[in-house]
Amino acid sequence: MAKRERSHTRPGVFVARSRVLSGADVNRALVRMAHEVAERNGGLTDVVLIGLQTGGVPLARRMAAVLAGAEGTEVPVGTLDVAFYRDDIGLRPVLPEAATEVPCDLSGKVVVIVDDVLFTGRTVRAALNALGDFGRARAVQLAVMVDRGHRELPIRPDYVGKNLPTRRDEMVDVSDQGVAIGTIE
Repeated sequence: MAKRERSHTRPGVFVARSRVLSGADVNRALVRMAHEVAERNGGLTDVVLIGLQTGGVPLARRMAAVLAGAEGTEVPVGTLDVAFYRDDIGLRPVLPEAATEVPCDLSGKVVVIVDDVLFTGRTVRAALNALGDFGRARAVQLAVMVDRGHRELPIRPDYVGKNLPTRRDEMVDVSDQGVAIGTIE
């Protein structure tokens, strides 16, 4: 969970119990997922990456850089804050301070939503609702660095860096230094 959300949802400090991926592991997973995006879509024509605020944004930008180097094509990258599209407003704080910047009309595009951790699926559901405001995409795909299970909605990622079964009370932190599992204390 991104630092911004963690600071507003549970008081305390994230304490890592174990590091499950190093920074190099995260980079390798990101490169692999980027190549999978290009392969699955037969290239990058009409592909747009949309990073979810806040954890998915740096991953989307890094993925775009990998694709530009490997395919020689610049992929548009946008950011999306889904705070006002969530179905749990009132149950958790609304944090709309992160910017939404969609680089183009999404009509007819293949949109790849990029996020750091997939948990219940509610953030992705909110992202799907929000994307409708920017055009009718031809297809929407999902890339996540960590799929930790515990889905509450029928959502499944197309590209996964690491499947990481966790307990519901554990937290997963994704950063440039790697992926850690821990708790809030």
